[in-house]
Amino acid sequence: MSKGRLEAFSDGVIAILITIMVLDLRVPQGTDLAALAPLAPVFLSYVLSFVNLGIYWANHHHMLQAAKVVDSRVLWTNMHLLFWLSLFPFATAWMGENGFAPVPMATYCCVLLLAAVAYTLLLRALIAAPGQPPALAVAIGKDRKGLASIVIYVVAIPVALVVPLLALALVVVVAAIWFIPDRRMERALAR
Repeated sequence: MSKGRLEAFSDGVIAILITIMVLDLRVPQGTDLAALAPLAPVFLSYVLSFVNLGIYWANHHHMLQAAKVVDSRVLWTNMHLLFWLSLFPFATAWMGENGFAPVPMATYCCVLLLAAVAYTLLLRALIAAPGQPPALAVAIGKDRKGLASIVIYVVAIPVALVVPLLALALVVVVAAIWFIPDRRMERALAR
């Protein structure tokens, strides 16, 4: 499979996941603003997951732009990442519909953790692919943002069982870290 097909397939899966999530937003039964209040947790969950999927999409795109070759290991680690991303709609809906309750919040954090681990494995598989120029490895460096994200998610899981809103804040911190544009890939490609 070519790099372009891998990227197109992944883009399609992520687009479908976002579509599935938006379908969980139900129309309120009233016609005033007060009718929207009960939907706030569902909407906030959607926004958080939309941002997270957008972050994965953008970083996946940049990563593949810096890569020159893919092999079968890359294909399967990409599928591994897409598997965890495919659980976002379920985890998002469960968390939002239950107002960030402890177990749904911890489950959401687990899905985020496993997606972050899968992304890291994909990154390592791309770097190790035979014939890969060193630009990708140079751009990634020590991947401090990736490792910090994994650590924060690991902390957020038990925190969610005790103080779910603090775990939610930790998840937002990770999203904020990644929302800030990462110029490593552009610098590596410019060299």
